[in-house]
Order: sequence, then structure tokens, then C-alpha cells
Amino acid sequence: MPIQIGDYQLKSQVLLAPMAGTSDKPFRTICRTQGAALTTSEMVVIQHHLLNTNKSKHRLDFTGEPAPISIQIAGSQADELAYSAQQALTFGADIIDINMGCPAKKVCNKAAGSALMQDESLVKDILNAVVSAVDIPVTLKMRTGWNVTNKNAPMIAKIAQDSGIQMLSVHGRTREDKYTGMAEYDTIKKVKSQVSIPVIANGDITSAEKAQQVLDYTSADGVMVGRATQGNPWIIHEIDHYLKTGQKTADIPLDIKKQTILDHIKQIHTFYGEKLGTQLSRKHIFWYAIHLDKDSGQTFWKKVNKITDHKLQYQLLEEYLQQL
Repeated sequence: MPIQIGDYQLKSQVLLAPMAGTSDKPFRTICRTQGAALTTSEMVVIQHHLLNTNKSKHRLDFTGEPAPISIQIAGSQADELAYSAQQALTFGADIIDINMGCPAKKVCNKAAGSALMQDESLVKDILNAVVSAVDIPVTLKMRTGWNVTNKNAPMIAKIAQDSGIQMLSVHGRTREDKYTGMAEYDTIKKVKSQVSIPVIANGDITSAEKAQQVLDYTSADGVMVGRATQGNPWIIHEIDHYLKTGQKTADIPLDIKKQTILDHIKQIHTFYGEKLGTQLSRKHIFWYAIHLDKDSGQTFWKKVNKITDHKLQYQLLEEYLQQL
């Protein structure tokens, strides 16, 4: 069954996870070309005093992106999140995603992100407020619970469905787990058995076969891929092809991978400007280099890491890719 969110029918079962510092506009664009059906923005706090910051301007630029545009909002109070949702409309949101999945301390200390899962009545207030504030679909990203003894995702899933949430993405770890240990899928399976809205499985989806196993085990409607895309956006195409055909896709030619990498870095330089673009390209260059060849990638990274000139950075990357 295709995934339906409001009026939008998604073209595949593979979604890109919203990742702070990764899923910006250039990366979303690359992942869309690989077959990601939905590429949710980095988490944003859309409050009036933050709107003129450089960070917000870049995070809230969706010009030219195809629908549906999904903007993830974060906050700790119902009225604050309702306001953020309304503001997101003015930036072109087709879907609002609420963050109850981020385990970062700076987020959780403000009782936002996955910290909200501790307070189910507050969750209910927030979800009702956001759904009432906008006339577009609202989705929810969460974890399995607060800690191992408090895996309350199934309860929150019911609250979410009753509040009018139209899709759930569940990361198979608790807030306490952060990103350590193995993701578990029993809780996601339980969530899926208790609601009728689409449920997306997230956490350790690292190959096409793993994606299929997780879908078979949990009965989830789709998978959300996060860290596995860093340096390897082609994994989205691999998973999409496998889920649609049951066959592994042919290896993507190295020349095509090289061109994708160069296009991506050029987009970062253009989008952020030369100075910031050069800084933000570094982590992507590191991920790509390690993905293509761990040993030579490490050596190349040491050479390129401190470069501050965007033209030289691009030239060195081009030369490195040519000799692979």
C-alpha cells in the first residue's frame, strides 16, 4: 500500500530522516534524486527573535524544492509549537513534522525533543494544538520511549492518532540510548499493531536487505534512513529498488558517484556562500572519501581538512576522485 499523508501519496517507501547538520537543502536535493519520497528538514525552532539569524534563513529556504515539503519543528510548549507550525506555512510547508525524537542534551534540557515523551498529557496538548493550528497534515517523529523501563511509544502513538496526526516515524532506541547499541524493532511492531495511520521504522537501516527485514518484521509502512546516508546517499536508491523489485540493484558506476559528489559540494558552496560553504562541505567530503576508500580517504582528509578556500577545496576533491 502506498503511504498516504493527507493529499500526498508518496512515490516510495524510503524517507530521509531529519538530521541536524546533515539534511539541509543541498543534501535533501541529492537524496530526492536517489528516490527519497520525503526529505524532512533539519529541526527548526521558528520563533520571531530567531528568524533573522543566518542559520534560520538557510534552514527555512525551500525555494525550488518539489512538494511535499516537510518542515520539522521543535519546542517544549503547546502554544510555542502551534506558533512555529503556523510560521512554517509561510515558508512553504506542505507537512509539519513534530520532533519528539532528538536525544541531544541541549534539546532535552529544555524539555523538547524526546524529553517530551516523559509527559504524556503535555504530548497530548502539543499534538492537539499543532493539528488545530494548521490545515495541512501533521506528522510525529519519536523514539521508543524515555528509557528501557519506560517504552511508552505505543501509548503516545494512540494519543497521536486520536489527535489527528497523520504519520508516525519511530526510531528504535530510547532517549537514554541516544545513538548507542542496536536499534530494536519490537516496540515499532507494537506501535504498528495499535494504530491505523502509517508508521515508518527508523534506526540502523543500513542496507536494502535490512530495510526489507525490518518491514517484514514490524509490518511498518516504510523506512526512514538517517546516518547510513552520510557519504552514501545512493543507499536510498538501493533500498527503493530492492523494496520495489525484490532484486538488488546493479552497482552504481564510480563515475556517476564522483559526479554526484562534485555536484553536491558545488551546491553547498553556492547555497551557503564561499566561506561557510567551505566549512560545511568538510564533513561531507570526509564521509564521501571514507565511503569510497577508507585508507586513501583518511589520508586525503588530513590534506583537505584545513583548507579555507572553496576553489582549492573543490580542486583537491576533484583530483582525489580522479585518481580513485
